[in-house]
Amino acid sequence: MSETSAREPLAPLDPRAPAEWRTWMSRLPAEGGPTGADWVATVDRLARECLEAWDLEVTGAPMTGWTAVVHPVVRRGGEGGPLVLKVGWPHVESAQEHLALRAWDGHGAVRLVAADPSRGALLLERLDSGRDLDPVDIEDACTVVGGLYRELHVPAPPTIRTLTAYLDPYLTQLRQRTDLPRRVVTRVTGLARELLAEPGPRVLLHTDLHFQNVLAADRAPWLAIDPKPLAGPAAYELHPLLRNRIEEMGTGSSLRWSVRQRLELACDAGGVDEELGRLWCIVRCGVEILWAAVDGDDTELSKNLTLLKALED
Repeated sequence: MSETSAREPLAPLDPRAPAEWRTWMSRLPAEGGPTGADWVATVDRLARECLEAWDLEVTGAPMTGWTAVVHPVVRRGGEGGPLVLKVGWPHVESAQEHLALRAWDGHGAVRLVAADPSRGALLLERLDSGRDLDPVDIEDACTVVGGLYRELHVPAPPTIRTLTAYLDPYLTQLRQRTDLPRRVVTRVTGLARELLAEPGPRVLLHTDLHFQNVLAADRAPWLAIDPKPLAGPAAYELHPLLRNRIEEMGTGSSLRWSVRQRLELACDAGGVDEELGRLWCIVRCGVEILWAAVDGDDTELSKNLTLLKALED
């Protein structure tokens, strides 16, 4: 639900997804479900079906994230207050969002009102989509995220996919790459093997808790949205705090200092082991490096190689 207001003016009460977002979605290949093009052709029908099934009416223009459209809604008759209907593209990372939100039950995260996994639809409490942590002072923002870790890191339900199952295919692909620095591949895959073997509790992880995935609310100062849940060690969470707002960290020694500062602030607030957090960030940089190599994205490749070096120094 990392939504931004749609640029295309649409009439209130109309559940159509914005045309610009449709074009973006149509480029996506299938990831365990329909292609973006196939799915986006059905998204308005899915929204109408959910409006009918949950007795809802649209109250404003839609908002969009990377792979979901979000409609502000209320129940006909007004019961339950302002809500949003989120209809998302079925893919691996989104498949268990409803399970995580149900487990958190509004503690540290947006409250789930209803879910229809077959339609990829969630009915959620409405937060303030115009207020996230992006403009907040970085020290305060990292402390807020760390505080959310304490609420979100509950025992993982047995149905949530494990971090090991998630990482194994990427680590295998990483070992097979011949176009990446061998020292990076060896470091990341060896470190991942060591960390995954560490004993300790496996908690429910958000895994994508960056500054735009925290919104202001009436019932709490800040709440998390848009989880990509896994079951694993708490220290796995931290990488999104480094890859976002990276331009604020400078270069060279300034970057190294800023990386450590963000880790320290979030770990202190969240009760997370800072050294384990640093090591897991190295592993996650390796996965991001793999994705960038596959996509041919030199910018992301360079960014994560730079972050990895700063984490090691």
